[in-house]
Amino acid sequence: MNRIQSLFQKPGEKLIPFLTAGYPELDSTVELVLGAVSAGADMIEIGIPFSDPQADGPVIQASSQQALNNGITLKTIFQQVEQIRNQTKIPIALMGYYNPILKWGQEAFLDRCVSAGVDGLILPDLPLDEAKPFCKMAQSKGVSPILLVAPNTPNERIKHISEIAGDLIYAVSILGITGNNLASKDTLSDYLSRVREHSVTQFVVGFGISTRDDVKWFNEHADGAVVGSAIIKNLIGSENPVETTNNFIQSLKGTV
Repeated sequence: MNRIQSLFQKPGEKLIPFLTAGYPELDSTVELVLGAVSAGADMIEIGIPFSDPQADGPVIQASSQQALNNGITLKTIFQQVEQIRNQTKIPIALMGYYNPILKWGQEAFLDRCVSAGVDGLILPDLPLDEAKPFCKMAQSKGVSPILLVAPNTPNERIKHISEIAGDLIYAVSILGITGNNLASKDTLSDYLSRVREHSVTQFVVGFGISTRDDVKWFNEHADGAVVGSAIIKNLIGSENPVETTNNFIQSLKGTV
């Protein structure tokens, strides 16, 4: 059983902060993640910057571009994850796009995930017809593939995607890019009820979540909440990124 599987067997709210690797500075990742852990994060999602991030809104796109300008690479990200893993047992998922993984080589990439201490992979653009063999390979190495569903995903497809993923799926709360405004609670409730009914796995929700009330509500209707754009937005211009992030995470957890 890996750390993601173990986490989602436990009761209680789950808060999953998203941080862009190499942002705001190249060497910010380790201290920001460790700070988030101390502030109460239950799992960490680390974004792999990519030059064409189709699912990301302007805030995360800008952070990715800054990280690329800072010189972030996959090699560096894995080294940073190793440093984090040496100091915490928190589940870590990488979120990235499929093309860099293909260039690296699927099996070699997964092997590097294992050696660095990565527990899960979120790939927004992984084609479903290629997902099954990739997910099977990932699972065989102890890495949880986390596939996405959206409000317009049909019920049978939700079931199919969850069966391929195996451990956890990511329910996108909106149609469109990260950071957009949420739909009405009634609309979201109906959608998440469908995911709950048809998924064979547990699921987290992301996109557009930014307040303590959001985190509480989504944990009542799903198994965890991912907060990304709101965290990155708070980092813009911050003179003390670790303190800024920690304070915001504590507010999302309701501990301040």
